[in-house]
Parts: sequence; structure tokens; C-alpha cells
Amino acid sequence: MISLFDETRHYQPTDPEILALLGKKEKQAQMRHHGRSPSYYRLGRKIVYHGSDLNAWAQANKVETGGEGG
Repeated sequence: MISLFDETRHYQPTDPEILALLGKKEKQAQMRHHGRSPSYYRLGRKIVYHGSDLNAWAQANKVETGGEGG
């Protein structure tokens, strides 16, 4: 499995990597509400994503394409 995120790092919704992957904080909130976001920790009002959870979420949403060669 390819690691897109540092497995030991904690990411915040405002980190550039998270904004690029999941979109603005409002969109992230909608994804969490509908159960479509990566696993996260809620520490009071603060949301934290763990790198290993982000990698697992990305792997689970991987789309395999058919066909031969490139």
C-alpha cells in the first residue's frame, strides 16, 4: 500500500494537504456528517485526522481501472 500521508503525523482540517484532498472545512463537515470522511478524532471542537487513518481511507476509496498497459 502506498502511503500518501505520514503515518505518524496528525493533520488538521486547515492543513494544505487536507484542504487539497477533502476541500474546505465546510465540505469536510458535510462529509463527516454523512459518514464519508476519513476517521477522525474530535477533541472538544477540534478535529484531528491521523495519517494512518487518511491512508486507510484513501486505499478504501481507490478505483481500479480495467484495461491493459498504459
